[in-house]
This record gives sequence, structure tokens and C-alpha cells, in this order.
Amino acid sequence: MKVNFYKPNHPVLEKYIEGYYFIAKDDSNATLNYITFPDNYFIISACENVLFFRDQNKVEISASNEENIFIDFVSRCNSPVEIRYKQPINEITVYFKPLGIYHFFSSVESRFLEQEIISSDCKEVMKTILTKQDRKNQIDMLEKYFLSKYQEKELTTVQSIVNDLDSDLKIEEIAAKHSISRQYVNKLCTKFLGKSAFEFRKIQRFRNSVSLNKSVKNLTELSYENLFYDQSHFIKNFKDLTKIQPHKFFENVNTEDKNLWLFI
Repeated sequence: MKVNFYKPNHPVLEKYIEGYYFIAKDDSNATLNYITFPDNYFIISACENVLFFRDQNKVEISASNEENIFIDFVSRCNSPVEIRYKQPINEITVYFKPLGIYHFFSSVESRFLEQEIISSDCKEVMKTILTKQDRKNQIDMLEKYFLSKYQEKELTTVQSIVNDLDSDLKIEEIAAKHSISRQYVNKLCTKFLGKSAFEFRKIQRFRNSVSLNKSVKNLTELSYENLFYDQSHFIKNFKDLTKIQPHKFFENVNTEDKNLWLFI
């Protein structure tokens, strides 16, 4: 199977969507097995003619003899997940930046999004796109679909909180800045991000450390660049999210790839 990642072409989509990847059958009939790591994206996947099995932190996808389109929605990923494709399939996956998905669906809470997506026209549109052979045509159709659903929402306060969670401000200071309580900050984060402010920040700092790894000299520098108290604090948080030591992670994962995957 071939995996190709693309950034949105349209500036409106680029603002809210991190990107999308296509998995496509090829002549090799090769399967795909990997571990993916925590992130703060909301993710929609559409798989063609599959049997889909999820059990805690493991997903298995195999080919089905019956025609179908399976839609999977992920709003919270806080530990490594093993993904196994037992046979080659065709798939489209879309990564939405934090809060980005709300500009394309009517729900204003993360807990209502899955049902809205499943019951929307998303399945039929993805089915049509997956029948096309030309990748440029597929991308054009995908972008046209999301542009047709685009409606700017007023999310200024929660967007400001998301930005602050990527800074060195303490959560108490973020709350004071917005004249709300720490509890209300967590309520907003759970409502819109599907996780607490602490969990969102922890994952965001992990992702930032991965992006910065190539540009720093050692783990101590990487720790301070990502606002950890010290190297031991950084290593503890890193292991909590990846289940492996940082040096092993960086040895085995290509952090320059768009998808943070450990192939197995």
C-alpha cells in the first residue's frame, strides 16, 4: 500500500486542517503496521470495503467481501495506538487542527461530533472520492466538500486559551487572564478539545519537542525549550505518552515525516 500526505491547497482549509493522507492499494499487496503517538488533532478516516476492529490501544483493519464505507472519528489520543492493516485497502484520513473541525460541522461540543459526522453526507462523499483513480481529482473533490461545509464560528475565547496552553503561563494564570476559574478553563477544554487543559498541554509539549529535536543539541536543551522544569521531568512526560525512552523514540521514528509513526 502507498501512503501519501498532503497539505490543503485552499487558504481557508489550511487555517483549520493540518492535512490529509491517502492510503491506496498498489501492485505489491504489501500490508502496513505501525504505532501512532498522542496528538491534539481531531481525525476523520474513511475506509473502503473493510472490517474494522478496535480494542483499547489496538486497531485492526482487514478487507471485507461486502461493499461498505467505514467512517472512524478520533477526538482523543493520549497513548500509543498500534494500527494493523491485514490486507491492502483504500483510505482517506483528515487531520483537523485544535478547534478547526467546528468550522465544518454544526456541533459545538466534542462529544456530539461523532454522531453528527456519521449521520451526515460525509460517508457518501468519501465513497465517491474513493472511487476516483486520479489523486488530483480526489484532492479537489475533498477540498470542495469541506469548503461547501465551511462556516466561520466565534471561538475567540477558547482559541486564546488554546494559544495560551502553548505558552509558559500556568493554568491558573490563563484562568486569571480570561477572568474565569481554573475549573472553567478545564470545562471549556473538555467541551471543545475532548480533554483537560493539563492533558492538552502535555501532548502539545510532547509534539513540540518532537518538532524541535533536530534543532537542539541534547535532551537537556530540548527539555528547557519545551518549558519542562528539567530533563527528568521531560523524560517522565515523554515516557508517559510514548511508553519508550526519548532516545529510543528518536532513533526509531522519522520525526521529519508528516505522520509520527513507528513502523513495526
